[in-house]
Amino acid sequence: MIKLSAFFAGLIFGLGLLLAGMANPAKVLAFLDVAGAWDPSLALVMGGAIAVAVIPLNWARNNKQSLLGAPMQLPIKRELDARLIGGSLLFGIGWGMAGICPGPAVAILLTGHGQIIVFVLAMLAGMYLFSLLERRRRS
Repeated sequence: MIKLSAFFAGLIFGLGLLLAGMANPAKVLAFLDVAGAWDPSLALVMGGAIAVAVIPLNWARNNKQSLLGAPMQLPIKRELDARLIGGSLLFGIGWGMAGICPGPAVAILLTGHGQIIVFVLAMLAGMYLFSLLERRRRS
């Protein structure tokens, strides 16, 4: 049941990304171009996503288990540090260069576009490199 729920949640999330235009690099780059031909439509998408997430997030904060009985695993760290800021900068630079971020990239991976395949491979390589560095930092 948990895997089926995860599958449908991912499917709905991916469809939402496609319908909202978040999987269209040209639309994302137009949103990020605040000094040029800015397209504010994705700000409405993000605002809508935040509004929709408020109720479940508040519910999650007040419960120790999910509806399917899994333990809640919400972030507990609240302070800013160099790792968070550095990771945010890297994410933002990548998003601005490619016009795509990990969620939409996975959603459109099966389209077979070469740029998306390269993006996902680079993303996976970055995740692997991070895991290596993280293991090394902890030992």
